Amino acid sequence: MTALFENFWIVREEEPELYQKIREREKVLKRYLQEKFGYRLIIHRYFAKLEKIPDEPESWMGIQDFQDILDYALFCCLLAYLESKAVDEKFLLSDLCEEIQAIYPGELPIDWTNYQHRKSLIRVLRTSEQIGIVKRVDGDIEGFANKEDHEALYEVPVVSRYFMRSYPKDLFQYETIEEILEEEWKASPQDYRRHRIYRQLFLSPAIYRRQKDDPDFYYLRNFRHRLREDIEKHTDYHYELFKNAALLTLPERQSRYTLFPDQKGTSEIILHFSKIIRQHLDVHMPDEYGQIRLTPNDFLGLLKKCRDEFSEGWSKTYRDMTISQLSDEVLSALKEWKMAEREAETGMIILYPLLGRLVGTYPDDFLMKGTNEDDE
Repeated sequence: MTALFENFWIVREEEPELYQKIREREKVLKRYLQEKFGYRLIIHRYFAKLEKIPDEPESWMGIQDFQDILDYALFCCLLAYLESKAVDEKFLLSDLCEEIQAIYPGELPIDWTNYQHRKSLIRVLRTSEQIGIVKRVDGDIEGFANKEDHEALYEVPVVSRYFMRSYPKDLFQYETIEEILEEEWKASPQDYRRHRIYRQLFLSPAIYRRQKDDPDFYYLRNFRHRLREDIEKHTDYHYELFKNAALLTLPERQSRYTLFPDQKGTSEIILHFSKIIRQHLDVHMPDEYGQIRLTPNDFLGLLKKCRDEFSEGWSKTYRDMTISQLSDEVLSALKEWKMAEREAETGMIILYPLLGRLVGTYPDDFLMKGTNEDDE
């Protein structure tokens, strides 16, 4: 189940043993995933795929290597192009470029003499290779960055036919993303709450209590023993429930999961920032939902105190940043982990309870060691 959650799909040709394990447990997996999450497990002779539909779309759920809206547009053009090709059919990069120019729906045309357009297609093809919907036969895509007439040869694998999930209605009949998401709940409306809770717990860093009589929190509280028993029996996770937050944690770090803190320097800074926040709870008090509201200046001031106290152990990249640059980096990471948000209407920064779940500081002899090493 972990493998299905952590991967887009399990391709039989690439991971035959794992694919076979999933196939052998097909019935019990399908039953559990449908009952708890409302998810569909597809076992095909070429792959196994769990269709992971979130309760709410979040920024991290995009394709991480994509940097621009253009990347997604070109990716959709590539999918349309592949639809016109037979399985195992080969195609040249130049043919793809020509077809994309013809079908691209944007107001401004695609111009392959434009370096940014070429870099965008490079990201798309590199990602598509990693996913497995195209296979490179000859040449390399990197040379396309320098020359618009650079050539490479690709092949259409059988799994490319199954990348897009099927919908109850034609996509053109939906007008908004919300309509597509709402369609999810029509199949089993009686299980709506349970499916939402499980999806949020497994796909988000935390679930927060947002109102006094929060129905999701009633469920999390009233069924806490059943949830804990079920989750800890079937997964590596531990279920934690606080007054204003519920989350899943791991007792030990495991490389196959995306965890906080990760190896990024911002994680270290966030742990230190949490320590500073705790030191100033008398000034910046949490409300009844565990949220702390800060003005942008308050946030900068606390971050500056954090830098003054802890930056000795930070990487040079973060030590050399201006306080404004550091603020942008830290706030972006806080948002990604659902630890903070900037209020659109007021510009106020809201810190969420998850930020207080972990804190970090240096051992007492940390600065002493640094001094001794400098002396040596």
